[in-house]
Amino acid sequence: MPEIERNLEGLVETIVSPIVEHPDEVEVISSVADDGNILIEVRVNPDDAGKVIGRQGRIIKALRTLTRAAASRCDRTVDVELIDE
Repeated sequence: MPEIERNLEGLVETIVSPIVEHPDEVEVISSVADDGNILIEVRVNPDDAGKVIGRQGRIIKALRTLTRAAASRCDRTVDVELIDE
């Protein structure tokens, strides 16, 4: 796994874990599409999904902004998706 993916995974996990009530259930997985875009999937306990989204989506929007800013330093694009199960 390239270093940028590891760094972005760590960034997302570092931000999400303190927010949720079940930090041991936080799972962050990254993958690279054929066009070079990085997709980061975040899975949390279903009870914690609202905390990651935040009021009017502010927390997930801020998380996406931070990861895009970090990825732009390497001329990459990134998408962060919250997977609810």
